[in-house]
Amino acid sequence: MNTTTQHDERIAKMTFASVYPHYVTKIEKKGRTKTELHQVIEWLTGFDEQKLRQLIEEKATFEQFFQAATLHPNAHLITGVICGYRVEDIENPLTQQVRYLDKLVDELAKQRSLEKILRQTA
Repeated sequence: MNTTTQHDERIAKMTFASVYPHYVTKIEKKGRTKTELHQVIEWLTGFDEQKLRQLIEEKATFEQFFQAATLHPNAHLITGVICGYRVEDIENPLTQQVRYLDKLVDELAKQRSLEKILRQTA
């Protein structure tokens, strides 16, 4: 799916720190924990608790956030619609990575099991 250049640039410049509290609120309203959220973020990005805290304190943009990340090899298995976009069809790599994260947070809030969210195969 094509997104506009302006849309992609806006996402790239947005700070992770500005969005993170919304992720926490969303999942906690649905009875999930910050620990589970961090587990999902770590699975996708490779960031441990300390690195995540550092990126929040530094007010890293999503561009910086994902440049520092080591995306999980199964990230391509994240599919579905988030914010009106089918994540597997997003052409801009950074926008797709941000939407991967949004999709995982959404699945966590929808009470999906961590095993399924983390794309663990038998």
